[in-house]
Amino acid sequence: MKTLRDFRRGRMQRLLSAATAASALPLGFEIFVNHYGGSFGNKWMWTPVVLSPALSAAGVAGVVSERAAKTVLPALSAVFFLDGAAGVFFHLRGAARKPGGFKEATYNLVMGPPALAPGALTMVGGIGLAASLARRER
Repeated sequence: MKTLRDFRRGRMQRLLSAATAASALPLGFEIFVNHYGGSFGNKWMWTPVVLSPALSAAGVAGVVSERAAKTVLPALSAVFFLDGAAGVFFHLRGAARKPGGFKEATYNLVMGPPALAPGALTMVGGIGLAASLARRER
């Protein structure tokens, strides 16, 4: 099977670009729904919502063009990755600000913002970065 052979030889730029494109948009929609529930109380809550369609478009461009996979895709993927890391900080800070803070961790980490949910952004951003480093399928 050609796809498996390409994967074993490290030629998976199109595959990883497609995975980035396919993952970013539904993730952005899920984030929108959850942040909408939080009334977008912090302006930073908009960043993953705005970045998701852009990263998805960059992933599609990476499938079509090797040049896009080496320029636009890694740039937006890095921003998405960093946005996820910032999200982990903001979510942990949100849990810490709840009454009792981390002294009531069993309650505040469950009822507060999901502490590790922004890690999904870092993973999708990481896939896009990996696409830029992978060799192109022939």
